[in-house]
Amino acid sequence: MSDTAAFHDDELSISAPHRELLDQVLDKWSLSVLGELCERPCRFNDLRRAIPAVTQKSLTATLRRLERNGIVERQVVNTRPVAVEYRITPLGKTMRPPVDVLLEWARVYMPQIEKAREAYDAM
Repeated sequence: MSDTAAFHDDELSISAPHRELLDQVLDKWSLSVLGELCERPCRFNDLRRAIPAVTQKSLTATLRRLERNGIVERQVVNTRPVAVEYRITPLGKTMRPPVDVLLEWARVYMPQIEKAREAYDAM
């Protein structure tokens, strides 16, 4: 094995944790949740209404993953009845610029992506 290949393999094995993180914070529902929470803190049902396609189970799992990674925090609100509110953390706020860039890229290039998908599906 060449020195370059060995370095590349070592680099990939060292950087593997970032793959898990990116899978968890850039998945299907996380982007939608982050988009909502970047605007304002929300209760669970507010998030469900804002993202109607998400199931309760998927939203719960998404919020837990984001909380575990320090991106979202859960705060008990002293109201009657007691409620839970989710908000973006300072660490989570640092994700907004790169996420906005990715979303803008998708918006701009979606027509080309759709053409590529159609060409692939037609094969």
